[in-house]
Amino acid sequence: MSSLSLAVRDSSTMLRRNLLHVRRYPSLTLNLLLTPVMLLLLFVYIFGDTMSAGMGGGGADRSDYLAYLVPGILMLTIGGTTIGSAVSVSMDMTEGIIARFRTMAIHRGSVLIGHVVGSVLQCVTSVVLVAAVAVAIGFRSTDATVLEWALAVGLLALVSLALTWIAVGMGLSSPNVEAAGNNAMPLMILPLLSSAFVPLDAMPGWFRPVAEYQPFTPAIETLRGLLLGTGIGNNGLIAVAWCLGLALLGYFWSTALYDREPK
Repeated sequence: MSSLSLAVRDSSTMLRRNLLHVRRYPSLTLNLLLTPVMLLLLFVYIFGDTMSAGMGGGGADRSDYLAYLVPGILMLTIGGTTIGSAVSVSMDMTEGIIARFRTMAIHRGSVLIGHVVGSVLQCVTSVVLVAAVAVAIGFRSTDATVLEWALAVGLLALVSLALTWIAVGMGLSSPNVEAAGNNAMPLMILPLLSSAFVPLDAMPGWFRPVAEYQPFTPAIETLRGLLLGTGIGNNGLIAVAWCLGLALLGYFWSTALYDREPK
């Protein structure tokens, strides 16, 4: 059997293992999924009219703000879901399962690949569920073409991949499961500090650079442009560059930690 075939076979086995783990312990995924759904409903039905008025939406029509909000909520969903990846990897480390895998005759990278692919699938599933809730309460993207929808899905998958590799590194570097969850919290906090809920122009001057020069804002603005027809500018290139940079950083960080011999 060739090295490639061995890698594919072992990675598929590890992927099935991680998906079974998610099915047996659904509470973590459910808790992480409820957060973006609750924020979506809260900001639409409690703050929607006020936020819409502040954005020039007419004061009584929250549909404009719903359209603005959904792309940011989808990115928040990805950030929250990847926290589960950090916890899952840390659980494997602390329980000694990864140490056992190191001694087995399996492809060395298959353990991490299984975690990453499983997490990306979880992210995509979570995004679909949150998007379904958004559609149920009135979100529409009628002007987006098939190509723009495909690019939007590709962007969401790329963000999922990048954040998952970072989360895997956080899980491998954490001493316990609780620390892994805490260390990965910025993946959910950063979207809250982006243009997900209000435009950059509406933010205080001292805070605007924090929201502007971070990976989530260009990704959110690109997703808005694809789904709603707003201007994208150079946000698309910046978002892709952020994703590729974070993915490479997370990959090399994770593999270095995984290959490091235990003390």
